[in-house]
Amino acid sequence: MIRRLSVLVVFALVFAVVSAQAANKVVVKPAGSSAGPYSPAIAVGDLMFTSGQIPMNPTTKSMPEGIEAQTRQAIANVKAVLEAGGSSLDKAVKITIFLKDLNDYNTVNKIYSEYFPNGFPARTCVQVARIPLDALIEIEAVGVK
Repeated sequence: MIRRLSVLVVFALVFAVVSAQAANKVVVKPAGSSAGPYSPAIAVGDLMFTSGQIPMNPTTKSMPEGIEAQTRQAIANVKAVLEAGGSSLDKAVKITIFLKDLNDYNTVNKIYSEYFPNGFPARTCVQVARIPLDALIEIEAVGVK
């Protein structure tokens, strides 16, 4: 009974803090970002939550061919969104990578590791059935401001 009550109290406190901070959320929209029905990133307190970034060049609105080029562009897009909100790849604490084909995992890892010379954030990488605009990769991040 006391354990259940403790869990409920902790849950209530976390909910209260998150709710209070959510009331102070800031939408981050870097230049050239998509005009779709979502925010490229939301800053809540000292955290930034990016939406998934596909490898579309924000200037040309085109996607490069191949997993190597798409990985580099998707990371560049995540970097731009994080920096627009006062964060950076160095301050990323969690990355999620969505791959069209998990056979690209090693190739993506090699490129990904180039962007985090000071240590890796926590990360999840999964294969999905389909990514918007038939991209090969989509990346989202959580960063500290």
